[in-house]
Parts: sequence; C-alpha cells; structure tokens
Amino acid sequence: MSKRGTDFLYKWISANVPETIGADVISVAELTQKLFADAKTVGISSTEIEEDTGSVYEAILDAIVHHDAGNVD
Repeated sequence: MSKRGTDFLYKWISANVPETIGADVISVAELTQKLFADAKTVGISSTEIEEDTGSVYEAILDAIVHHDAGNVD
C-alpha cells in the first residue's frame, strides 16, 4: 500500500482538475497522462499511485462528475 501515492493523487486532482472541465474521454485521458508525468517528476510511479486507489482514470472521472453534480444552476 502506498499512502504517498494516494496522497499525491488526491492533492493533484484538487489542484489540477479545473472546475469547468467536462467529463469527456479525451479530457480525462489527458489529465491522467499529466498526473502520471507529474508523479514521475517527483519519483512516484503509476503502480505506487494505483496500489490503493485503483484506476486513476476512474478517480479523475469521479472527481469531475461529483464536482459537476454539486453545481446549482
């Protein structure tokens, strides 16, 4: 288990998932690639992140969907 990987994921999502982003496949895939690149620069592997969290793609998608669900028109 990697608390460091999990912490990185959730801090990264809160800092990098724009409020206005749509939950389309391309934007989520691009964010996933950016997260892994940023993690690599600080010495965290994709395996270390996904040990506890599972799919990073799904975590980012969930963050976008749940953020949008909280908006009031």
